Amino acid sequence: MRTKATLLSAAAVVLALFAFGQAQEPEPTSRRPQHILTGWNQFYRGEMTRYNPYEKFLTVNNVRKLRLKWKTIIGDNQSSSPAVFDGVVYFGSVDDTNVYAVDAHTGLVKWTFTTGGLVFSSPAAANGVVYIGSSNGTLYALNAKDGSPLWTYSNNGYVESSPAVQDGVVYFGAGNGNVYALDARTGRSLWKFKTNDGGFSASSPSVANGMVYVGADGEATVYGLNAKTGERVWSYAPFSPVLGTPVVNGVVYVSTRGGAIYALDAFTGTELWIYPTAGQVESSPAVAFGTVYVGTVYPDETLYALDAKTGVKLWNYKPGGPIFTSPALANGIVFAGSDAGRFYALDASTGAKLWSYNIGGPMGPSPAVVNGVLYGGYGGVYAFGLKHH
Repeated sequence: MRTKATLLSAAAVVLALFAFGQAQEPEPTSRRPQHILTGWNQFYRGEMTRYNPYEKFLTVNNVRKLRLKWKTIIGDNQSSSPAVFDGVVYFGSVDDTNVYAVDAHTGLVKWTFTTGGLVFSSPAAANGVVYIGSSNGTLYALNAKDGSPLWTYSNNGYVESSPAVQDGVVYFGAGNGNVYALDARTGRSLWKFKTNDGGFSASSPSVANGMVYVGADGEATVYGLNAKTGERVWSYAPFSPVLGTPVVNGVVYVSTRGGAIYALDAFTGTELWIYPTAGQVESSPAVAFGTVYVGTVYPDETLYALDAKTGVKLWNYKPGGPIFTSPALANGIVFAGSDAGRFYALDASTGAKLWSYNIGGPMGPSPAVVNGVLYGGYGGVYAFGLKHH
């Protein structure tokens, strides 16, 4: 992914960094091609925060004009969260065990691949390969152009975890309690780490600072692992299981099913602050603009905005249903969905509702925002954009 950028791409990066210079977190300085920078190639996006700093088309002033461009509905059950990369949207289906690639501009299906198991795992796309897990205990590496399998890696535990790809390595967790690191090109095992009691489920790894951060369900532990060796650097035990993916922005932010958000030092695991919510948290937080955003399910069904340094609540919004989705952040906007069947765009500073859309089904997959288009939905993928974009 670290290929030499063209002059045009470099200029675009400079303009993007200038436009978002008011953000409180450092912007990426990668010289990767612009389509990679602006894409949403894996669950938490490339900067580990579910924030797209390069989005410039959607603003707090025009987001109310979002309208449905297309929808590709596969079935009546949940699809996995989409990855958007190089003009293609990738996602998996629980209905028919397939992985789908659809054209990002039209929604037309380009190819499908059948895994033989339920696909809760969200895909990761990198270097012409799509990585995705299945409940049949297999991680698949598929050719991004036609969906043909390049290699597979099987274990004796289901793979709901969404893979993370960085620096030629793919990381994922499995229901057998292991965290795996594989060579992204060949699928060769590099290392595996066994959690204390084998309690590992839906939490997906994040990779930053030469570390892998991942949560365990059954034993309620967050781990910081050496990304090269898999050795445990630190562990932290909150009061309840960790289902969501840790997000990393100099600090590791973790949500727990018992109803709390934790901020941990990324290098030592030292607790920095805790914010108790009034409801369970089964999604992942997102962080940008000096703020942590996270939604809760039962009983309070609330989206919270917390000061990233102190954990103090800045605002909250009640959408009228449980929030299983993880927010997506871009250009001062928070995008999220509720189980009541609505998509929302909120002002990231105030929590004011800017836009909503009723999709008619419970929102489970988490959204992605790329080049002026919001992707997400239920039973497939919906794409929303501005009229002339």
